[in-house]
Amino acid sequence: MLRARILVGLTALAVVVIAGVGISSAAKKSAERKAQKEQELKQQAQAEAEKEKKEKKQAAEKQEENSPEAAVTPEAEKEFTLADLDNPDGFDIRPTEHGIVLQNQQIDLNGLDTTGLDWGQGGDKDQWNRPAGCLQYQEKYGKNNAYFIKDDTEKKVIYLTIDEGYEYGCSPRILDTLKEKNVHAVFFVTKPFAEQNPDLVQRMIDEGHEVGNHSVTHPAAGLYSQTIEEQTNEVTGLHDYIKNQFGYDMHLFRYPAGKFNEQSLALLNNLNYKTVFWSFAYLDYDVENQPDPAESLQKMIDCLHPGALYLLHAESETNTQVLGDFIDQARAQGYEFKLFQ
Repeated sequence: MLRARILVGLTALAVVVIAGVGISSAAKKSAERKAQKEQELKQQAQAEAEKEKKEKKQAAEKQEENSPEAAVTPEAEKEFTLADLDNPDGFDIRPTEHGIVLQNQQIDLNGLDTTGLDWGQGGDKDQWNRPAGCLQYQEKYGKNNAYFIKDDTEKKVIYLTIDEGYEYGCSPRILDTLKEKNVHAVFFVTKPFAEQNPDLVQRMIDEGHEVGNHSVTHPAAGLYSQTIEEQTNEVTGLHDYIKNQFGYDMHLFRYPAGKFNEQSLALLNNLNYKTVFWSFAYLDYDVENQPDPAESLQKMIDCLHPGALYLLHAESETNTQVLGDFIDQARAQGYEFKLFQ
């Protein structure tokens, strides 16, 4: 009898335990289903919110496209790309406060000609008054990113470039004239000039001119007289200084005294530079023997030609005096002044 009661008690206890386990399991599954449902509702709400946000954005964009203000994009707001570098129509609107970084295709320096050359435009002219020597050298060395002239007879364009070896009190007045005439130029500076005249360099940048690299020391024997490493230091030493002091990347180089060779041209290309020579220059740099202003002005006008690269030295009092008249007279003959980049 006692064993029967114990057996009945154990059976009842087992039923209670099993029932409890069943209830706990059911409660757990119910909680899981509830959490899953809440997650689904949350995801659905997020999806609906994203959809609503997207629809509002599309509606706003459509309204903006149809507005009169969006019909024409102001020229000054167009994004500048490197594809515009050789587009004269874009030169005067590109912001220059940070310069330009080029990525040139690299050239193998091995086997290139190391014969030194002294550049001068010569006296022979074609039917457009362009120096024949410029056209020959442009054809021969243009592949090295070198420019002796801009070969486009359809456009009467002048590119003004000014060399700055040292300051002689003329640069501020030259900048005043360029600002008055709304003309931009490339100023090729040496490192001593930049170190001694930071205010002038900053003014050039602020007023929309290009600052070009004229080497660190302006070696009289020519850049090519140095080793590849020394030439590189002449270029990068000034480049890095201008970058550090003014936050400006130079991309145009002018050889001291116009002395170069083919290997050196390729080196400048590999340093991500364009090399700019000239199609007009005259003896204007001797401060102790300045040429007559009237004769110099006439010479500058007589040599006008399409795609002209004019080289003037900023230490010249004569240039300072005649620059404004030269700009006016060139424009009167239908020429435009563009910024070479």
